[in-house]
Order: sequence, then structure tokens, then C-alpha cells
Amino acid sequence: MALKDFLKEDLGKGDITTKALIGKERAIAVIFAKQDCVLAGLEEASRIFGLLGLKSSTAFVDGQRVHEGDQVLRVEGPAKSILVGERVALNFLMRMSGIATQTRDLVERCKKINPDVEVAATRKTTPGFRYYEKKAVTLGGGNPHRFRLDSEYLIKDNHLVIVESVGKAVRKAKEKAKGRKVEVEVKTEEEAIEAANSGADIIMLDNMSPETGAEVAKRVREICKAKIEASGGITPSNIEEYATYADMISLGWLTHSLRSMDFSLKIIEKVT
Repeated sequence: MALKDFLKEDLGKGDITTKALIGKERAIAVIFAKQDCVLAGLEEASRIFGLLGLKSSTAFVDGQRVHEGDQVLRVEGPAKSILVGERVALNFLMRMSGIATQTRDLVERCKKINPDVEVAATRKTTPGFRYYEKKAVTLGGGNPHRFRLDSEYLIKDNHLVIVESVGKAVRKAKEKAKGRKVEVEVKTEEEAIEAANSGADIIMLDNMSPETGAEVAKRVREICKAKIEASGGITPSNIEEYATYADMISLGWLTHSLRSMDFSLKIIEKVT
């Protein structure tokens, strides 16, 4: 969805409360952080206010750490427009900063163990909001990974029910790939070996314990240079166990179990 569509969704037929109380008054408002976090959604918030004819300014950039009490955005213009844009702008900041903050935390924890490991998102996203959630992952230092079904080849268990063979599925995808990576999800060591021998570029070890995953990754690397992705059942409480051997760790938790950060908008001055 475009930013204007989010505004339309919230506005409906008009802000009846603001229309009843406020005329042509102008005002200055500030948005401030109510907790420490990694800032994300600032660009979107500024653009939302811009669509409403408001001027905004900031001393911060997306991806920067901010602290409780920091004024991250100053907005000036018609008071009506400030109030119309308030909630939509805050929702972007709160949700995107939540994703960026938790991503940064996991990235930093994992890179202490393995400097080369990537923490990646999945397609378990909010309908209509995927672009912004993936952007927030990037701002947090993560890998947005596969954005859409046409981004790269990913052979999953349901494909294999039909095709019936990991090797056959990989070879068929490679015939069509034309330079794109072919990834395959495997659940056993035997499937991983078959994928390695078939030329898979990325082998996703799905729902394997850290111990099993490490052993399977070792076997695969004896055969080929495929990238090893750990996925399935990974949370902040166990992610570091996978960082020891994986090239990439993907977890839907980044976008489906986020905790929004808290921001607030306050009108600080009525301008005559």
C-alpha cells in the first residue's frame, strides 16, 4: 500500500472530532521516543505529514539509536492536518522501530559468535505492510531475504510432495533459474546430501536441532559450497546456538512477533 492509502484508511469520511473543534489554527508539534530503540519509519512519518501539507524537520536518521525523551521529528502547519496524520505516522514509527530494534539485537548477538552470519526475515509479514517491515529489518542490520514469490527459487516441502524428489526438484529449478539462486528446504541429512549433490545454491535446514544442523552442515560443506540456512523453531532464546555453523538464520519472529516501540506526538505551541 502507498502511504496515501494508509491515510485514507484511517481518515474515512473525515476527522469529525477535529472538524468540530478546530478551524484554521496553526501549530507546532514534536514526536518523541518514550523508550530507547533503533529508529525506523522516520522517513515514512515525514512523508505522511508532507502529504498533508506540513513541514517536518529532524536531527535523526533511520537506523540510528535513539533514547527515551529524544525529539525525533518536529512538525509545523495547520493543526487540523497534524491531528489527521498523527496516528498513521506514529504507527509507522512504532511498528518499524520495533522490528529494527529486535533485529539489531539479534544481529549483534549472533555476530559476536560468527561475524559472517546473516539474520534474515521471512515472508511471514502483515498483508499490505511487507515493504515497510522488510525495510525495518534492513535498518536493523538484517537481511530482508525473499520479498516475493518471484524473488528467488525456494523449493519447500509442499513442492516436494508433488515432485517427490529433492534432486529432481533442484535440477528442474536450475534449468529455469537463469542466474538466480535455487534454495531448497530439507528436513533430513539424506535430503541435504541429495540437495548438495544436485547443485542447490542454498540449503535450508528446517527444524533441525542446533547439534544436528551443525553435523549436517559439515557433511554438506564436504560436498559443495552451498550456503547453509537454519530455519524453523528459531527464537531469540535459542538463535545463538545456530550462529555457530549457519551462514544465514531466518526467523519469522522478526516480523510476526514484534514488540512495537513507544512514541508520542505532542502539540507544543499554537502559532498565530
